[in-house]
Amino acid sequence: MAINLIVATKSQASYGALAVAAQVNMAKPQTVAVEYRDAANLQAEGAAKATALIKYNGENYDTVSSIARLLGRLVPEAGLYNTSDPISSTLVDQWVDFATVKLGTSDFKQLDAGFKELNKYLTLRSYIVGYQLSLADFVVWGALKASPVFARVFKTKKESVGTYLGRWFEFVSSLDAAQLAVKDLQNASKPQKAADQGKFEIGLTEAEMGKVVTRFPPEPSGYLHIGHAKAALLNQYFAQTYKGKMIVRFDDTNPSKEKSEFEESIKEDLALIGIDSSIVTHTSDYFDQIYELALKMLKEGKAYVDDTDQATMRDQRMKGEPSKCRDLPVEENLRRFEEMTKGTEFGQTCCMRAKISPNDPNGTMRDPVIYRCNLTPHHFTGDKWKVYPTYDFACPVVDSLEGVTHALRTNEYRDRNVQYHWMLEALGLRKVNIWDFSRINFVYTLLSKRKLTWFVNEGIVSGWDDPRFPTVRGIRRRGMTIEALKQYILMQGASQNVLMLEWDKLWALNKKVIDPVAPRHTAVVKDNMVQCNVQGAPATPEVKEVLKHKKNPDVGTKKTTYSNKIVVDQEDAKTFEIGEEITLMDWGNAFVRNVTKDANGVATGVDLELHLEGDFKKTKKKISWLSYGDELADALLVDYDYLITKKKVEEGDNVEDLVTPCSEFKTPAVADANVKELKKGDIIQFERKGYYILDAPATDSTPAFFISIPDGKASSMASKADNGNNKKK
Repeated sequence: MAINLIVATKSQASYGALAVAAQVNMAKPQTVAVEYRDAANLQAEGAAKATALIKYNGENYDTVSSIARLLGRLVPEAGLYNTSDPISSTLVDQWVDFATVKLGTSDFKQLDAGFKELNKYLTLRSYIVGYQLSLADFVVWGALKASPVFARVFKTKKESVGTYLGRWFEFVSSLDAAQLAVKDLQNASKPQKAADQGKFEIGLTEAEMGKVVTRFPPEPSGYLHIGHAKAALLNQYFAQTYKGKMIVRFDDTNPSKEKSEFEESIKEDLALIGIDSSIVTHTSDYFDQIYELALKMLKEGKAYVDDTDQATMRDQRMKGEPSKCRDLPVEENLRRFEEMTKGTEFGQTCCMRAKISPNDPNGTMRDPVIYRCNLTPHHFTGDKWKVYPTYDFACPVVDSLEGVTHALRTNEYRDRNVQYHWMLEALGLRKVNIWDFSRINFVYTLLSKRKLTWFVNEGIVSGWDDPRFPTVRGIRRRGMTIEALKQYILMQGASQNVLMLEWDKLWALNKKVIDPVAPRHTAVVKDNMVQCNVQGAPATPEVKEVLKHKKNPDVGTKKTTYSNKIVVDQEDAKTFEIGEEITLMDWGNAFVRNVTKDANGVATGVDLELHLEGDFKKTKKKISWLSYGDELADALLVDYDYLITKKKVEEGDNVEDLVTPCSEFKTPAVADANVKELKKGDIIQFERKGYYILDAPATDSTPAFFISIPDGKASSMASKADNGNNKKK
């Protein structure tokens, strides 16, 4: 049931509440229903002088702060109010109160003091609390957005509110939730446009048909996961939409991590999700040009070579202090760079830094490192080079050299965008447009290569293609289709919000793709399966051709055997009552004449009497069954839980403490003989059991291995660790 948020029309004071509601709806669609009324009508609801109201469990929540806190607590999956961390939630409360007390006033002196306090606090911070969006960001943003004083000062003399506050305000204003809040309030008096809300056409700025060039730049140091898949699919989408091209460029600037085998696996993974990798380049193809451009920067005084130790350099950058090497003469910098190039003992203590600023408010502009020494042989260039460019330097250079028109980057790089443009301007290279998109994160899921490698090395998973892994290989092996993955990625593509997503919508989309074409088969669980005698059935088994999919004849037919001896699941048989009429699927009705059970209540035998003239619409139980005979095929039905027991892994969590005790569940079964014709990768539905993908056909010694495909329903997506059912076996 939706939570109703009533908002007074033309009330800018409600921006914060509307933004929180929008963010909640992105995490859990249709949770908050927003209704606009005039102020008098709102007051008639019992909210005198209020601009927004939620009535919940008999209580009125009629301030922005109380509404925000309520929604944050009711919808924890939105990640706006971390109640599991008392320090974070207390800080959120403190800043929500700050918005009301310090920013909800018309007193200029008090407001100015509030602006200064915020500006100082936001130094080197992207968010008000921690490392992600919270209620505090939206409530404080809403208070500033509603303040005529802030609006006037920000518009006429932006620097007066403070560099850091201005940067943060523009960032929050760019988020989907904030933009929806502004748009909805502006359109509140235009109900005829309501049907258009929520639609978002994703497009590129300064894009010309036939001239767009995008690039997907994976590092060949591991396997692709679903986050990489989003980047690759978005790049291909834009290239195809604008009739341009996409380059697959391997960012091979760190020989310590990279291997040719990873490059080959990445190409294979891209093919799995339908990505064209016919245009492949390497950053290493441009090492000579990049090196010459580095020399150019040194000669022009735009870079210097620094031998400061790493810890000191990190401390100086944090404090905004210049390096002792910053003003070295050009000749000395060139000499030092030569030492780096040769990999001498002194050269290995140095790095080359861009000479931008020692104390820029944007930390990424504080003289970033652009070249470093590495004596490890490169998997392509061998030992030709002892120095390698950093990603921050090589990426904009190669983008420009290769003719890339639009560089797609996750918005975690947003602070680095200004650095990217600085590099191009400093080198006099062609401009490249940047298009931001949000990272993709899922509950109970790790995307860190290091942490995933730990699972592989510990033998907890079978490899990088394990169905529990978020790698492209893993989710494809679990039964994910290319079509569903593309649809889901493009649905997320326009969002600027970093959300912790549930897996249910992705798998529900997948179900829509596979359900119309998945052949229907039957399986019975071997454990305590029950043999039934069927009176009125043919003594000699009869074989008939029936449709594999009743709603789609194009799927073809299968052979079904009818006989007087059948087997059914124990879970069905133990519920049978004598005299009850049931329906045997794809056969007809039958009466239960007798049920034999042992002392523990386990059904051991059933007698049925066919009643084919019976009406299947009147029976409560529709039973799947198989004729008992030699033609039955052995099968192993395998289901999985999440690899970790925590929805969201926090910084500082030890992943070893979060491992799900048992995350693989194998159920021996027998299936109809038609499954013997299936090939690896075929997707089917076992009636009343769900969708499965054939992972490995049967051999003389092993049964067919079927992996369960999630259908997106809550029951199939819930962590088994949450309900205490997951125990080490």
